[in-house]
Amino acid sequence: MNHWLVKSEPVKYSWEKFNKDGRTFWDGVRNYQARNNLREMKEGDLVLFYHSNDGKEVVGIAKVVKEAYQDPTTDDTNWVVVDLSPVESLKHPVTLEKIKADPQLANIGLVRQGRLSVMGVKTEEFDRILELGS
Repeated sequence: MNHWLVKSEPVKYSWEKFNKDGRTFWDGVRNYQARNNLREMKEGDLVLFYHSNDGKEVVGIAKVVKEAYQDPTTDDTNWVVVDLSPVESLKHPVTLEKIKADPQLANIGLVRQGRLSVMGVKTEEFDRILELGS
């Protein structure tokens, strides 16, 4: 199993809305590296849900429930989506500030490639964020 992190501005699509919906396709990705990461996602992979811009914190865990397929919001076949469903909220959101201050997370993509909206996360990084959020 691989681990991932996806970003969403809470004013556009929040963790609360995601939980209410129960499932969504992850669309709007228009960066090739992020798109390639979507293509790599496998059913059952766990995903950290990060509120970007406003909040800047990991707020919950989701899972991939359907692997990459054509993005239904565009006819351009370059773009794909995956289906995600929420698993659980973190007891304590893990802020970007806390992530940057943690030596165990010094090389996490969220810090190194701050603008990338879909990224892989190493198992030990995923586990550390869960530890910080419990």
